Amino acid sequence: MAETVAVRVVIRGRVQGVWFRAWTENVARDLCLDGWVRNRSDGTVEAVFAGPTPVIDRMINNCREGPPAADVESVTEERIEADPLIGIGFSKKPTA
Repeated sequence: MAETVAVRVVIRGRVQGVWFRAWTENVARDLCLDGWVRNRSDGTVEAVFAGPTPVIDRMINNCREGPPAADVESVTEERIEADPLIGIGFSKKPTA
């Protein structure tokens, strides 16, 4: 069984006002990932994904493309502590 990890990502580009959060929530749920996504006041989108490493890698690759109206310039990622996120499902959070 694959190790469960958590990764925080920040997506830059034209990623707000293009349904990026809803798209991320749908794709993450389809992949059975735990975590959350939110807009940030600096115009980026931030997300935390928790699950098996291969599935997280797939999600991050999906984020590099985004929904059709998005124009992703970059995706940065950092590994974080996973335990509090396991089993919470995936949701949208308010803008921070």
